Amino acid sequence: MGNQNNAPLPDGIEVGGYRIVRKIASGGFSIVYLAEDDTGEKFAIKEYLPSTLVKRAAGQLAPSIPEQNLNTFRNGLRCFFEEGRALARIFHPNVVRVVNFFRAFDTVYMVMAWERGRSLQEVVLRNRRRHGREVMAERHIVRVFNLAMNGLREVHANRLLHLDLKPANIYLRFDGTPLLLDFGAARRALDAEPQRLFPMYTPGFAAPELYRRTQQLGPWTDVYGLGASMLGCMLGQPPQQADQRELDDRLPATLDSLAEVYSRPLLDLVGWCLKLNPLERPQSVFALQRALRGIAAAAGEPNPLRPTTIGRWLDSRADEAQVG
Repeated sequence: MGNQNNAPLPDGIEVGGYRIVRKIASGGFSIVYLAEDDTGEKFAIKEYLPSTLVKRAAGQLAPSIPEQNLNTFRNGLRCFFEEGRALARIFHPNVVRVVNFFRAFDTVYMVMAWERGRSLQEVVLRNRRRHGREVMAERHIVRVFNLAMNGLREVHANRLLHLDLKPANIYLRFDGTPLLLDFGAARRALDAEPQRLFPMYTPGFAAPELYRRTQQLGPWTDVYGLGASMLGCMLGQPPQQADQRELDDRLPATLDSLAEVYSRPLLDLVGWCLKLNPLERPQSVFALQRALRGIAAAAGEPNPLRPTTIGRWLDSRADEAQVG
């Protein structure tokens, strides 16, 4: 995804009945703010602001939209608004909760419940610095992704795709339960109507069909993102990009190099998710989840969905960070 070059809204400004506290994240598609309502309750607000289409300088509130970009911007605006409306119908503990959406400053804002924790990417980056030790234990990978798949199944049941699954978009609450974030790339890709905007993607985590406008997207596309995210948790870095793999596929060698740390069944499962041919991957998250739970059961995990162990592990990582 591209970088966000536009200026954020100033701290303290009121928009849609919320006060912006500060910017907390940004990408090429949007800016996310921490905000409060008039009771002091905190929310995360996502602003539609595609940096390739609009410009906003410091001191401006509404973006400047060149005439040649206006139709594309409006199409994206409509998709973003419809996406917020669709996500607002999803009530699931592993999917970010959309509570409101509104128009202001010539764009659209999506209001989400504020959760305390950290992204899976933060955990991986911090943990990979521990030399001579695995980046993330297999039992933690199994538990986090088992729960994340519960949320993704609900997303797919509502005829949405995520299309940008990666550790940065999997948020871990302090008890270790994951939350799927940032559906900025998601579209109603399961609908019969052709896609009006091609989704942005993150190299290393994006399926090969995301590089081509003519190839059909589906649950199998998100399955690739899940497999790439699991592998990223093992490697401590993004896997080889799909377009590069089509020229020189180093994935088999990468998986073999991890065989001393992770079980062969889990590595084979990741390899299954990362097949370049979409038809060779699991065609649904349910099929993938069933296989992952089978791996957990074979390894003697009594309850692969119980988050308490991963929560304690996260706490220990936080303690180490504070001591350091």
